[in-house]
Amino acid sequence: AVLCSDSYVMDPVTVQITATSNDDPSSPVLTTALGSVYPNPFRAQTVINYSIKDGSPVTLGIYNVKGQLVRALVNAPKASGFYSVTWDGRADNGLPVSSGIYFYKMNAGKYSSTRKVIMMK
Repeated sequence: AVLCSDSYVMDPVTVQITATSNDDPSSPVLTTALGSVYPNPFRAQTVINYSIKDGSPVTLGIYNVKGQLVRALVNAPKASGFYSVTWDGRADNGLPVSSGIYFYKMNAGKYSSTRKVIMMK
């Protein structure tokens, strides 16, 4: 019997990974989506992130638990891209809202989504 021993030499391989954030304007928008808020719960202000795949009119508002509009944050046509808007915990009349559960809702074309945010004072 003859024993054969094969040996292989491998060259070192370098892998470079580049992370892209959602705020990178060069990365393509794959979907229209309502993102999360940060921070949540919040005291003074919170940031709502969203993306638009194809340009369309966008509305984004804050609603109370009764479904009443508390504050309109976005009501404008938007091009494809990543966006964020800040809510300072105030109603449309400029007065601060009370602590509690609120909902932020986005409509863009046929897309509609609602999520929860908590205001704590």
